[in-house]
Amino acid sequence: MCGIIAVFGDVDGNVAAAAEVAAGRLAHRGPDGSGLWMRLGSAVLCHRRLAIMDPEQGKQPIRGRDGAAVVHNGEIYNFRALARELAAAGRPCVSGSDSEVLAHLYEERGEACVAALDGIFAFAAVHGDDWLVARDPIGIKPLYYGRDRAGNLWFASELKALVDNCVSFEVFPPGHLMTGRGGLRRWYAPAWLSGEASATGDPSALRQRLTDAVEKRLMSDVPLGLLLSGGLDSSLIAALATRLVRARDPRAEVHSFAIGVHKDAPDLRAAREVARFLGTTHHEVLFQVEDGIAALDDIIRHVESYDIPTIRASIPMYFLSRYIRDRGVKVVLSGEGSDEIFGGYLYFYYAEDPEELRRETVARVANLHLSDVLRADKSTMAHGVEARVPFLDLAFLDLAMSLPPELKQPRSAGPGGEGRIEKWVLRQAFADEADPLLPASVLWRQKEQFSDGVGYGWVDALRTHAERVVGPHELARAAERFPYATPATAEAYVYRERFEALFPGEHAARCIVRWTPRWQADSDTSGRANPFHRAANERAGARTG
Repeated sequence: MCGIIAVFGDVDGNVAAAAEVAAGRLAHRGPDGSGLWMRLGSAVLCHRRLAIMDPEQGKQPIRGRDGAAVVHNGEIYNFRALARELAAAGRPCVSGSDSEVLAHLYEERGEACVAALDGIFAFAAVHGDDWLVARDPIGIKPLYYGRDRAGNLWFASELKALVDNCVSFEVFPPGHLMTGRGGLRRWYAPAWLSGEASATGDPSALRQRLTDAVEKRLMSDVPLGLLLSGGLDSSLIAALATRLVRARDPRAEVHSFAIGVHKDAPDLRAAREVARFLGTTHHEVLFQVEDGIAALDDIIRHVESYDIPTIRASIPMYFLSRYIRDRGVKVVLSGEGSDEIFGGYLYFYYAEDPEELRRETVARVANLHLSDVLRADKSTMAHGVEARVPFLDLAFLDLAMSLPPELKQPRSAGPGGEGRIEKWVLRQAFADEADPLLPASVLWRQKEQFSDGVGYGWVDALRTHAERVVGPHELARAAERFPYATPATAEAYVYRERFEALFPGEHAARCIVRWTPRWQADSDTSGRANPFHRAANERAGARTG
């Protein structure tokens, strides 16, 4: 993983110098080195590198045989198969870096090269007078673009590299590419995205597809770990990864990582149980509420958002990533994407019918680049750690998004029959009593939002802090100060104010989109405020009381 900058237009020495300074602001994304390529009058490419594949020979900008230059942030999981195709066509790769295939593919196929890629990526390529910028289908790797006063077009991995150089900028949409000749267009258009997919997916294939997705993401030349919250999603990924690693080497040491505000936090208890079951070398990190509040400026600077759920969840992930980096681990597997795909959030209990649920899951997946994957990428890359998300593997996604939506619809228990827990179809795919992948208590554990699971008092402390520093008078006049994305609560005001100080202006504010769930009756975004969560806790208390 890396940080990239590309500028196209009337590029002179001043523009190149500004681009290099901007690339320095991405040093946290690429602490292992930097590179620059420039063609006066047309283009400059800058790169900050986090060395994961072929650390010695994978330096960027990387060059093709015919002179193409590429900067790339991401991982191409099928690069070895593509390298074999290129070698057969007379374009052998000289390194073991997955980024090198991009240069050769672009020389050979032009913009059509993007459709051959299986991975997560944001890259810019130049060949002669042509250039191409592309982003992966779901937007797992961040990318923004804008124009400076001279009309030059800038692209960067993070907003902080554009705010001082561009007069306007926005999010580069996932599944899109842009060329110098043809402009912006969508290159990834699966049937499920437009609602045209037939609901005929076979749920019995989910287990193998997810196993394949995890195996693909074990590709690394550096130490790899597991993010473990103890919830269903991260636990499934951890269990599959541990089995796959131990199948190669039965004595392999697998490291898992969890965080909470106290040792009895819901996530820590559940993660501890999973780690014991899997036999991982488990690390628990505790952080103080006061430390989280003190780090708000750093969090917002790195995550580049003022969205309440994003900030709440980013703080523990930020601290955990710092711990992981200090242990020498550069790559982690995580469970993002499952809740959006399978209707795992508790508000999905309110869905009126399966078709409404299907529409909501499509919208949630299509907007993941604005929420969970943005948070997962930026809060880990703040410390030079790469997060990989197997649930968003394209083959798995194609299957999961074509399942009959009634298999995803949760329902509460009532006089007419038994209830069905959220993500039932996914849980059922891994329910094997003869060879359990996870303890049943974890496989059937109800959803906790990450910011809740690290400790319920954490969210309350954030609110209390905000109410101390933002008075009723300031909140009453919030619309005057923030006419766009006006904060409605003291907590929202704190995040909005700090974001504005770091990323001033409406262009920056418009890069953040707050998701408003359908059917959500609660103004509180915390999962524990949901009646289904409260009812489950009450039932659990009655059983143990």
